[in-house]
Amino acid sequence: MKKLLLVLPLTLAISNIVNAATDDPFYAGARVGVSHISDMDKAVTDVTGFNNDNFAGGIFMGYQITPWFAVEGGYTHLGNAKLKDVHGSYEAQGGDLVGKFSYSLNNNIDLFLKAGSFYYDWNAIGAGVNNSDNGWAATAGVGAEYFINNNISTRVEYQYYNDVGGVDIHFGGVAFVYHWGAPAPVIVPEPVYIDQVTVEKIDPITLTVPFAFDSTAITTGDAKHLVPFEERLNAHPDNTIIIVGHTDSRGSESYNMQLSKQRAEAVAKEIRAHLNVSADRVLSEGRGELDPIASNDTEAGRAANRRVDIIAPAIEVETVTQVLAE
Repeated sequence: MKKLLLVLPLTLAISNIVNAATDDPFYAGARVGVSHISDMDKAVTDVTGFNNDNFAGGIFMGYQITPWFAVEGGYTHLGNAKLKDVHGSYEAQGGDLVGKFSYSLNNNIDLFLKAGSFYYDWNAIGAGVNNSDNGWAATAGVGAEYFINNNISTRVEYQYYNDVGGVDIHFGGVAFVYHWGAPAPVIVPEPVYIDQVTVEKIDPITLTVPFAFDSTAITTGDAKHLVPFEERLNAHPDNTIIIVGHTDSRGSESYNMQLSKQRAEAVAKEIRAHLNVSADRVLSEGRGELDPIASNDTEAGRAANRRVDIIAPAIEVETVTQVLAE
């Protein structure tokens, strides 16, 4: 019997298809049935007869640790057997502590095996008989459980108690079980972040390079004047520089247009070489005599118009930051 109590739980424990029909881990119940006492002569001497079958029952509580395994404990009264030849009785009761192994047939029905220990207290009292004892006995059982819903189930079960004060006791009956869940955990919501977009407007940068009459040679200039443009290009990879060439009004419009383009490209080459940037980031164009900034009727005015404008256009920079949602 002891080998059976060890082998059967192990067999169910290694099964990877064992399930529980309820998700509520706590349960409590009551059971009623009939107990059958065997080998009474081992516990009570000088008695020629007794009632083997008696009303029995108990209460229990349990906790479903895993879908297939629960720990269960409770109180069981295993009956009060009346002695026939004398005025007396044999009574056994105590506490169960068992492991319950379940195997799910479907969503509503579980088969189960219970195995563990029973701490008993028994008394045999009658004319010429006055014995009592307590101690531990091995116990095991099998049964089926039907889940009416997640909270209510019923059982049909058999349980065997080995050597309860010298006798073996068999219990068979039905049980009613109520299941409930653990307290709902306090769930701290994860912080939710949203993208916040800010737009920064950056002003244009301009620099004017003067030119001599009818010349495409850069006559003035200093590398330090290009520092702001270099910083702009490094900070904003998508930004470009536009070089626009101009002339005064002397000469034909077509000639002046060509001359303005040459002046613009001369400055563009110098900037590309100095800043080490690709041609598509420094663009050049000519406007000829179309955009004067002074009167072409004076020498000073014409000198002011002979120029190249270096322009880093105004840009808007979007910055995306994550902020905690309210």
